[in-house]
Amino acid sequence: MRAQYYSADSENGDRIDDPSEDALFMLISNLNNSDNTFVTVQPDEDDPVWFASVAVLDGGGYEIVRRDTTRNEHEVTTATGINDIARDLTIWMAARDFPGLPNRQVTAF
Repeated sequence: MRAQYYSADSENGDRIDDPSEDALFMLISNLNNSDNTFVTVQPDEDDPVWFASVAVLDGGGYEIVRRDTTRNEHEVTTATGINDIARDLTIWMAARDFPGLPNRQVTAF
């Protein structure tokens, strides 16, 4: 079954469909300098228009790449806090467009 919105894949083969902030935290926490150096997140489609990645830096910390061709965005940053990285990625991904899929907005009751 394909992800409804996006999937996160790590170098070691771990995959989570439509990951929550906690799931992203877990995937990033499992990164290391030898055989699991990065996680990518992108729409579960043939030619995705956006992606994000988190990679371990040799000197410690992480490099975060966010790219969205529909918005002409390409940002590369570094960070050390996994909580902050997972939260920021979750917020960034929530702002992406998913044509043809149900609206993801939450309404007040």
